[in-house]
Amino acid sequence: MMITRRALPRRELLRGAGATLALPLLDAMVAPMTALAATPADPARLRRLGFVFMPMGSDITRWTPPDAQRLDRLSPTLSPLEKLKEDVCIISNLELLNAYPGTHSSSNSAFLSAAKAKHTESTDYYLGTTVDQIAAKQLGKETQLPSLELSMDLLSTVGQCDNGFACVYQNCLSWSSPTTPLPAEAHPRIVFERLFGEGGSLADRRAALKKRASLLDAVSEDFARLKRQLGPADRARVSGYLESIREVELRIQRAEGDVKQNALPDLDRPVGVPAAYADHARLMFDLQVLALQGDITRVVTFQLARETSNRTYPEIGVPEAHHPLTHHGNDPDKIARMAKINQFHVSLFAYYLERLKATREGDGSLLDHSLVLYGSGMGNPNVHDHRNLPIIVAGGAAGKMQGGRHIKYDKPTPLANLHLTLLNKVGVRLNQFGDSNGKMDALFEPLAV
Repeated sequence: MMITRRALPRRELLRGAGATLALPLLDAMVAPMTALAATPADPARLRRLGFVFMPMGSDITRWTPPDAQRLDRLSPTLSPLEKLKEDVCIISNLELLNAYPGTHSSSNSAFLSAAKAKHTESTDYYLGTTVDQIAAKQLGKETQLPSLELSMDLLSTVGQCDNGFACVYQNCLSWSSPTTPLPAEAHPRIVFERLFGEGGSLADRRAALKKRASLLDAVSEDFARLKRQLGPADRARVSGYLESIREVELRIQRAEGDVKQNALPDLDRPVGVPAAYADHARLMFDLQVLALQGDITRVVTFQLARETSNRTYPEIGVPEAHHPLTHHGNDPDKIARMAKINQFHVSLFAYYLERLKATREGDGSLLDHSLVLYGSGMGNPNVHDHRNLPIIVAGGAAGKMQGGRHIKYDKPTPLANLHLTLLNKVGVRLNQFGDSNGKMDALFEPLAV
């Protein structure tokens, strides 16, 4: 029997006044013969990379799982990942030699570049192209945004920040070339409009905003047209996606309603962030899920806080500033409070993974079709050490990543080896990255019985 149904274009968009809405992968977008031929472990479907940066290392004794190989038991810091054990790999004994001499600036700058930062306080800074941007040059050819750079801190300092290093090394995780750092965005509203707005001049955007109360109102007519072309399962999938967007939009609006002073006076709307750190972080993670689900981008970086951050975390009972706690001088009480912050950050990462896992795509989940690296460029922050880094890799089942394990190398191994492996697994073929000296094939090999 011949099947003649035409598939919807993968780049099908809903359009409205000043808004464009990319759609998730639908059954109607997959040609029938292609769908029959696809397999859950098709490596070509492993096409998204995420990087989540945790500042200032960790208490590695509370971080490291007690068991080697199988991840049967989690450490105290990693306990929020209990329900996700089979989706994550913990990797121990990785290092960033190019981050030495040990500084906060090089911890941030070397994390995704594995490169040595030029020692300068001026604008003649020089680093290296980061792993996310190497991926974006290839994966981003077919998406609206080649990559998305996000952070939690709203203000970027200038000048020199750390032992004579320019602040740009702490401010920016992503570099599209050795001389081009990419600023990250922390305002949820600006990220939302970057994902779903049509762009244009400031005057055009203002006029479009006045015409609509929300993104979904703008595309409602186009959605009604699309529904007539979809089957029941696809209609349910699109409706769920739109509800997620509406819920995120409402949370942004609530946060803006609490702002007493407009942070961006040149725009016709107040801009704000949720008052609680966790609410802000979850909102930023939700925006990442929407961006990946709609295939708006396939590469995302997210900085949970800047190095030397003096943020406090009273919501978890830690009113002391983070940075001073990391210089604990082996004081057990300070170490315990620092570890509590580490665990809190991991719990937010677990929220992100749960959202990715709950988002169905094809015959798997968004997490299956993504590889996400979480970690820090610093090991023991008390001595600015860049060895034995806290590192997690999550997702990747469609590329046959073997989760539920703890890989512990016998000797210090370059973090660049992991970056090189992740690039190759999403189809970006390289033989060398930074100071790499091999690949981490163990991530994708079954455990020996």
